[in-house]
Amino acid sequence: MAAVVGPLQALHYLCRVLFFFWQFCILLGDEHSQPMAQSVKDPGPLSTFTVAARAAESTEIPPYMMKCPSNGLCSRLPADCVDCATNFSCVYGKPVTFDCTVKPSVTCVDQDFKSQRNFIINMTCRFCWQLPETDYECSSYTGCMTVSCPRQRYHANCTVRDHIHCLGNRTFPKMLYCNWTGGYKWSTALALSITLGGFGADRFYLGQWREGLGKLFSFGGLGIWTLIDVLLIGVGYVGPADGSLYI
Repeated sequence: MAAVVGPLQALHYLCRVLFFFWQFCILLGDEHSQPMAQSVKDPGPLSTFTVAARAAESTEIPPYMMKCPSNGLCSRLPADCVDCATNFSCVYGKPVTFDCTVKPSVTCVDQDFKSQRNFIINMTCRFCWQLPETDYECSSYTGCMTVSCPRQRYHANCTVRDHIHCLGNRTFPKMLYCNWTGGYKWSTALALSITLGGFGADRFYLGQWREGLGKLFSFGGLGIWTLIDVLLIGVGYVGPADGSLYI
């Protein structure tokens, strides 16, 4: 019986050793297979990012589309939405027609509400800087005197309104007269000069505190200064101290 038990124990130990080596091989095989799996999965995000970038490029909206209304009349589109074959040899002040084409991604219609790409624009032959003042907007400046002799000017940058068509650059420099207001009313200044001018109220209101103190302590120059200020404010010769216009 003892002779049988010995071989059985040896066989049992051998099975346990084989089982241990089998588990070790499985673990070793998993470690080698993980880098391979990662190398196969890595290109996935890169390819997804590339496809997304291409899709974003194809759906990018041009900046001029912010000014272009959809399905409006082609002849009323802003100048930034169309490309026109202009002719600079036209006669100034005369009517002229130009062939125009809407830019990509812009949709417009004709008088019969049919989709249109090519159309004709009727306009007057003149450069943008020759337009009337109502057809463009200019930058303002508050650092100059509006009440002066001679009248002061300032350098302004002007931009043509969107629906106006003209030749040349749509943004141009121009010398303009100082024309801004600080909120002072001519009627209020005149009323103060007539009623309380002897105490310098009109000069204090206009921001001219030195002259106001002079009138206050001299009782309006014994009335003479008061009368002179009534005339000067009435004709608009005396204005606000900041150089602005009355409202």
